[in-house]
Parts: sequence; structure tokens; C-alpha cells
Amino acid sequence: AATYKAKCQNCHGADGMASSGAGKIMKVKPASDPSVKKMSEAEMIDAVKNGMGKMQPYKNSLSDAQIKDAVDYFRTFVK
Repeated sequence: AATYKAKCQNCHGADGMASSGAGKIMKVKPASDPSVKKMSEAEMIDAVKNGMGKMQPYKNSLSDAQIKDAVDYFRTFVK
């Protein structure tokens, strides 16, 4: 949760709904979007590591464990 709050929440929102100003400007899809819901954990980890759309890659600034923890936390919003 700490990594998500520090690195992801600004765009993806506290609840994963991308309702922040930055999330709206960058057209971030909310956790409830069907295309997000169908992503596997591995696909999400890859997106965080290598970037996706306008999202920058985090492979050089976060450890694999931090990326997995952030993805696991984000996935709690995907219902």
C-alpha cells in the first residue's frame, strides 16, 4: 500500500478509479474498466515495469517486490 500511495495514487487515485486531476488528464482507465479487469497480475506487473500508454516505466526506480506489492494493492480495487 505504501508504494502504491507514493508512486501510483497521484494518477490512479486512492480507490483506483483514476478520478484525480492527473488521472483524468492522462485518461487513466479506472480499476472498474473491463480492459483493466481482464488483465492478469503478470500483465499489470509488466505494465508497471515497462510503462503503458502515458505511464512511465518504473523498472529503474522500484524493485520487483515493490512493483508486485503495488500491483497486489491495486488489484484489491478490481472487482
